[in-house]
Amino acid sequence: QKKRDEDEKEKMMSVVTKTLVWMITIYLLVGFLTMIIPTKNRPESATRYVSWHEFVHHMLAVGEVKEVIVHPDMEMVTIILHDGAIVKGRRVQSTIFHMAVADVNKFEEKLRKVEERLGVTDDVAVQFERSGDVSGRILFTLFATGVIIALLSRIRGVRGPISMDSFTQMGRAKFTLVDPIEGGRGVWFKDVAGLQEAKQEVMEFVDYLKSPGRYQRLGAKVPKGALLLGPPGCGKTLLAKAVATEAQVPFLSMNGSEFIEMIGGLGAARVRDLFKEAKKRSPCIIYVDEIDAIGRQREGSGSGIGGMSSGESEQTLNQLLVEMDGMASKEGVLMLASTNRADILDKALLRPGRFDRHILIDLPNLTERKEIFEKHLSGIALEQTPTIYSSRLATLTPGFSGADIANVCNEAALHAARTNQRLVGTKNLEYAVERLVGGTEKRSHALSQTERRVIAFHESGHALVGWLLPHSDVLLKVTIVPRTSLALGFAQYTPKEQKLYSREHLFDKMCMALGGRAAENLIFNRITTGAQNDLEKVTKIAYAQIKHFGMNTVVGPIAFAEDSESNPYASKPYSKSLGNVIDFEARHMITEAYERAEQILRDNADKLNT
Repeated sequence: QKKRDEDEKEKMMSVVTKTLVWMITIYLLVGFLTMIIPTKNRPESATRYVSWHEFVHHMLAVGEVKEVIVHPDMEMVTIILHDGAIVKGRRVQSTIFHMAVADVNKFEEKLRKVEERLGVTDDVAVQFERSGDVSGRILFTLFATGVIIALLSRIRGVRGPISMDSFTQMGRAKFTLVDPIEGGRGVWFKDVAGLQEAKQEVMEFVDYLKSPGRYQRLGAKVPKGALLLGPPGCGKTLLAKAVATEAQVPFLSMNGSEFIEMIGGLGAARVRDLFKEAKKRSPCIIYVDEIDAIGRQREGSGSGIGGMSSGESEQTLNQLLVEMDGMASKEGVLMLASTNRADILDKALLRPGRFDRHILIDLPNLTERKEIFEKHLSGIALEQTPTIYSSRLATLTPGFSGADIANVCNEAALHAARTNQRLVGTKNLEYAVERLVGGTEKRSHALSQTERRVIAFHESGHALVGWLLPHSDVLLKVTIVPRTSLALGFAQYTPKEQKLYSREHLFDKMCMALGGRAAENLIFNRITTGAQNDLEKVTKIAYAQIKHFGMNTVVGPIAFAEDSESNPYASKPYSKSLGNVIDFEARHMITEAYERAEQILRDNADKLNT
């Protein structure tokens, strides 16, 4: 079948190529003949152009004008004189003249008024001709003829019931099939480090496909679908690959972006074809990666902020909803999907009966990061065993995803190879972590001695204030070497993994962030632009305490949604007077944190100067 499709494609390309060659040849020939054969309606370079004054007083007034042809598309008038006409006392060699006209639609009216004023009894014949480009019209005719010939040749030359309609090929789902019968090396659950809770939930689907009788005997119905949610790089697609290998049933995989095309109706057709193929291979699993490409929330008008702006996307989503709701559990077709934009998915897609399970795959914790490091380090030539490095690396990388951890291990191996080391050691791994957090060192960046001194005291201010405050993170490293991430200095901390933050904890974070600016003002009695990023962080923390966490006594225990802030066109859920109060309290909180940081540095000036 594949070979036959390729032969049909080659035959079609041959017919189209021959047609295009003949069309271009005829077009060039017609264009050449059009250029070398002059006509009375086409302006030639040898033909003279006259002005309105010459036309009226030297041609029309003496009765030498035989006919006038108006070309609206060219904004030009062709003047045809009588044979043997005399203009300005001389017999003309050519009886064809041209005249540019600003408004061709009012030309005839203007001409009649002039004839009446001059007393011309015989009105000059006026014709309107939209000549356009003759060769262009011929080309369009040839193109249409060529397309018809190509389609007729396609229909007559192709044999077989499927190939009679080539457009049906476009409506087929371009899925990737993982069939256990074909075998091959895949990803198993044991290859997926961490994600214990997520693996346990997904394994229920696998267990049902392997032994459905155990569930059916108890009257249990397996969920029809599971949606994998979580930030990017946390292992959603990797977990789906493991399901494809473990289930030992056909696994049909497609990306959400592969459904939508420019031609209307293809998305819905591909959804129908995907589920049709899945039911043929039942029991099986359908997996759609990045389902937000077709599952975006619909609006009443079909467009708008946060809604779908394409009717094709909405048709595709409607077809997906129908197919999922029409699946019966006895068919043995389960559906998995993943996205990192669960907030924009349509509610009809998330309801029970379609995606019954919502499995959250969040950023790994300390224990999971340790397992992931050990998994990735096992494939690298290390100086010591992976377990010796994994605990420290997991502590240094809070907030890292599985993809970030894999990148750290790879960067460490690359760094060891660049420095001609035989094995990867601690320095290589710490370099990789530092590179991902702060960027690579940019030692070629020229800084004056004054700037180096300012940056040194700025970073020292951060470090000293953070060291002396009880709720701040533990300081690990301070450097004033510029980074490629546009940072002139860099301080690395080891933040604690905690979910709840008190007002005192957030206030200490604000003081630590303002420590650099306070140190500059205290030592040099002036401030620089180096604290811009610190001020942005502090402002964000201050407003969050007031507007989201209810930690301000003046505004009170009130929380406003963040969506109203991200959308500039949405009205704010509070009045203008309350907004002024929020701004005042945020400014007061930041000023108080700055004064505290400055006071800490004054009390410990000897430590700052050393």
